[in-house]
Amino acid sequence: MKRPNPIQWVGYACGRRLPDSMQQWVRNDLTGTFAFPRHLVRGLFPLIPIFALFLLFPGELWIRGAMILLAVLLALFYIVAYMPMNRAHRLAKHGLPQDLENPQRASRRAAERAAYEARYPH
Repeated sequence: MKRPNPIQWVGYACGRRLPDSMQQWVRNDLTGTFAFPRHLVRGLFPLIPIFALFLLFPGELWIRGAMILLAVLLALFYIVAYMPMNRAHRLAKHGLPQDLENPQRASRRAAERAAYEARYPH
């Protein structure tokens, strides 16, 4: 599986499309085991310069730190709230099905559904 170099990853985090040769990496990035924490990092990365600008504001260091903390918490709220839409958009942008999901989660859901069907037949 070909991985993006750091410059490609920065572009990817900011919304650019990766080459087709990295489609398997994109699939794993968006649906793999640690997709949620990767989504948080990818969502916060473009905001780092804004957070850094808060350090230039006048005032006590703890006030500037509180400003950064508030901005990070607000950003995390929106990053998590819009995760499914963002994920679907990135999958479509890279030529993958928008409803693609984690393979382990899909097999677990299918097994639960089969157990339910066996226990409660129609």
